[in-house]
Amino acid sequence: MLVVAVFAVMVYGVFWFIERRRGKSKGGRIIGRTPGRSNGPRTAPRRTVGPDDDEEFLRELEQRRRRAAREQQAKRQPEDDEKSEKDQPRPE
Repeated sequence: MLVVAVFAVMVYGVFWFIERRRGKSKGGRIIGRTPGRSNGPRTAPRRTVGPDDDEEFLRELEQRRRRAAREQQAKRQPEDDEKSEKDQPRPE
């Protein structure tokens, strides 16, 4: 039984030493790191470089393009109807 207790103390000591080497302090808080964050390089928040990178701008541009196409098609449609009526022979 004494052998098991000594072995457990040795295992505890090894893990305690490893945790101390990783930067743990008393109380289990990590020194120099924010909990829940990795130690990797910090990246700046993504910012818009130009108008073609802005999703909102591109969405609005596409809506404008579609609206202009619909308006242009609506203007052509009455002209097309008039032309087709003129081309058809009238029954007498």
